[in-house]
Amino acid sequence: MSAPPTIREETPEDMQAVRRVVAAAFGGQKVADLLDGLRESVAWLGLSYVAVEQDEVVGHVSYSRGWLDAPSRLVEVLVLSPLSVRPDRQRTGIGSQLVRETLRTLEGRDEPLVFLEGGPDFYSRLGFVAGERLAFAAPSVRIPAPAFQVVPLPSFDQTWMSGALVYPDVFWRYDAVGRRPGR
Repeated sequence: MSAPPTIREETPEDMQAVRRVVAAAFGGQKVADLLDGLRESVAWLGLSYVAVEQDEVVGHVSYSRGWLDAPSRLVEVLVLSPLSVRPDRQRTGIGSQLVRETLRTLEGRDEPLVFLEGGPDFYSRLGFVAGERLAFAAPSVRIPAPAFQVVPLPSFDQTWMSGALVYPDVFWRYDAVGRRPGR
């Protein structure tokens, strides 16, 4: 049995390897292009992490800025996207390890929530719940309710934090919100 990968912050030297992993994991350039767009946008916070085995990037996750349109004010939140694992290393626990370890690093941040669009079977094992369960609304009707998920961080205040997630414009420019018919 091999040692688990090392999870660390992405460095500038990792960017091309990350792009290859993302493109391979999603079967094309669209999500890799979205990641490039995020890097150049107001949403980018530099919260980008890699899983490394034998000096090779085999996984990646990033968190960017979003907003919760709460009744009393806008609240900065985090959006997990994308999570990618090289196809030959998928289903080995790397994605779970990436999410678990990086969520722990986010616990000291001011943002109270991490949102995502993804498979509930996978993400529920990592602490995510359906957004509507905590009174959150998805940013698009094209996001199936079970796929719109959230995990509270320590600064979450359930007494007043509710509302709709607002994605930064980069997600809309790359048409990376929800499902379009025929996909």
